[in-house]
Amino acid sequence: MIATRLGLLPLLTATLTTTMANTVVNVPMTAILADLHAPLGRGVLVATAFPVTLAALMPLSGWLGDRFGHRRVLCASMASMVLGAAGAALAPNLPLLVAFRMLQGLSAAPVLPVVMVLVVQVLGEERRGRALSLWAAANGAGQALGPTTGGLLAELLGWRAVFWQIVPLSVLVVVGGWLLLPRDDRSRARPRLDGAGALTLTCGAGLLLVAASALPSQGAGAPVVWGAATAGALALGAFLLVERRRPEPFLHPRHLAELRYVRSSFAAAAQMFVLGAVLLATPAYLVGTQGLSQSRTGLAVLALPLAMASLAPVAGRCTERFGGRGVMRWGLVALLGGAVLLAVGTGVGVGVWPVVGALVLTGAGIAFVQTPAATGASRSQAGRTGAGLGLFSLIRFGATSLGAASVALLGTQPAGLVRVFTVCAGLAAVGVVVASLGRDTSARGAVATPAGPAPPAAPAASRSVSQSDGRATP
Repeated sequence: MIATRLGLLPLLTATLTTTMANTVVNVPMTAILADLHAPLGRGVLVATAFPVTLAALMPLSGWLGDRFGHRRVLCASMASMVLGAAGAALAPNLPLLVAFRMLQGLSAAPVLPVVMVLVVQVLGEERRGRALSLWAAANGAGQALGPTTGGLLAELLGWRAVFWQIVPLSVLVVVGGWLLLPRDDRSRARPRLDGAGALTLTCGAGLLLVAASALPSQGAGAPVVWGAATAGALALGAFLLVERRRPEPFLHPRHLAELRYVRSSFAAAAQMFVLGAVLLATPAYLVGTQGLSQSRTGLAVLALPLAMASLAPVAGRCTERFGGRGVMRWGLVALLGGAVLLAVGTGVGVGVWPVVGALVLTGAGIAFVQTPAATGASRSQAGRTGAGLGLFSLIRFGATSLGAASVALLGTQPAGLVRVFTVCAGLAAVGVVVASLGRDTSARGAVATPAGPAPPAAPAASRSVSQSDGRATP
């Protein structure tokens, strides 16, 4: 058992590494652009190349784990991450840096859905909530360490060092994953790829993410924004039409409409929108309005991801003991309270310590939403496939981009920041309502189906029981 649980080490390290890789460029961005003789406006390309590529490819890359084996895909992805990180560290110009950042995003795309499957396999189905809480803690730690190590290494060793730190961590995952994780079951059925469904979903998601990324700098009236958004919406509409007629769809629309998946996805989206907005809006307030130094601001903002990481295991135990939906609702209430405190605080001009308190409450809310939302999504019909878990992760990352875009749209002056935090509070309030939809029925003693390929369709009466909202699921 101890040897089996050692498999958690490469899984959590992979989650930590890919989360760090996303955010290491935020602090040293000015130094990167100055050294490569690139204009400041091009920084958005360096920052968004990773998350846009990552999010757009998540559903397709999640399917790869089902098709070729989760351990094999994880090790291959992290080996590719080594190439992407080393290439970014050696990039002589901005176009090559952006290209290698895209390779990093491509490499990271399969990691989150694959890890969500493997971490439950390692700890066991009965500890699903606890297993996913460890995944959530690693996410929070990566959120904290990315900007922190990026700024420190750039100051001490130069900006290229922020990419070199990814290389040994990725190598450790490849070696540890191959040696410690359970071997892939070659006897199980391997799903075929529905090319039309995968293509329309990937294109639709990618175009919407491009529109969201361009919105802050270009404005809503720019052709690239409304054109990409319109094309993305049409592609997603085509996805729904195509998948309804497929005998073996990439993702069945009926499964995506399952209330458990909808509740979990909306809660995760609300949580990640707030995270993306708060991590940009709070530093703008502390530096621009309160005159705090960048180093002290970094320490103050660190309160949020530290609260996320430290409380994630508690959220996992609460999810197993009290039920995911209740924990998720209370997490959304805490998220609402944190956003309200930040809105009021920026409006009246409070100092740093009230802001830190609000950040701790916000981080606690995120921790108590993230774990039960991931648990509920993984127990749903769609979440039993890598593609469904990939779409869930795409929704999370897309919401983060929208949260960051809201800061640029509404402004970084106190009045604009009040509007940003008010939007966050409103979204959390809607999340509480959505999380309350549907009935809670007891599923005590039932064993949830592990994440993996979707089983054959059950009779209608059986499906209504198996998809009911259990005590331990959102």
